Amino acid sequence: MHRLVVPIAAIPLLITAASGSLYGLLLEQGIDAFWLLKIHTGKFGVLNLQPYYSLLLGLLTLVLIASGLLLLLPRSKKLETH
Repeated sequence: MHRLVVPIAAIPLLITAASGSLYGLLLEQGIDAFWLLKIHTGKFGVLNLQPYYSLLLGLLTLVLIASGLLLLLPRSKKLETH
């Protein structure tokens, strides 16, 4: 499950982290790149995910954490395939 979810979840998480970091850096330089805040909150041109974007990011993060923690659990020898 983790291998399936990571590529799907990585894209919005990376977009959010990159746009937020870049906005902060530009703001320090006196540049107000308001369009980066739109991307950061889920507005991608004509595709507006703003009402659902925070919930989506939260759910994806929780799924990644849960599936990652499951990878840490010891596996039964019967379930392992060689």
